[in-house]
Amino acid sequence: MGSTTSGPKAGPARGVLRRRLDQFAGEVAKFGAVGGAGLLVNLGVFNLVRHVTDLQVVRASVIATIVAIAFNYIGFRYFTYRDRDKSGRTKELTLFLLFSAVGLVIENGVLYAATYGFGWDSPLQSNVFKFLGIGIATLFRFWSYRTWVFRALPAKEAVASAESFLEEGRRRRPALSGSTAYSQRNRHQ
Repeated sequence: MGSTTSGPKAGPARGVLRRRLDQFAGEVAKFGAVGGAGLLVNLGVFNLVRHVTDLQVVRASVIATIVAIAFNYIGFRYFTYRDRDKSGRTKELTLFLLFSAVGLVIENGVLYAATYGFGWDSPLQSNVFKFLGIGIATLFRFWSYRTWVFRALPAKEAVASAESFLEEGRRRRPALSGSTAYSQRNRHQ
């Protein structure tokens, strides 16, 4: 009856998909490394400010989030997304700060609801809800940063796709030996 394979185009398409998945996994790992360090900065500053000052929980959290945002921008720009378009730094920084502010509201909104809505404000509870807020905000930040802030260079993706297509074609076509190439040229003349 019919074949279960999708034909000769399945190989190059699978190679392109595999490369994109590998690139995405690498991006997630780098984002996670910077984000993990930013998490430590955020929680460290939060607990330091909370224990050293008399600031309210959410105010201490906002200060910690702002410090972590500055730390994360440096990490994302020069590590995670260092290969991305750098031509519009003012626009990039503006969008980063805008989406970071939305993340700040998400992150600290969770802490605010727990603290003032439910009265959960012990140091352990504050850290748990701060962590939960960071987690929810991180999902938003990852999507917004990769989609709007640190945009991929379109030409680079097109060149990489074309190169992988050509490479797949070279692997599938056996190399012609000198005598075979000569006989095929003479046959066509």
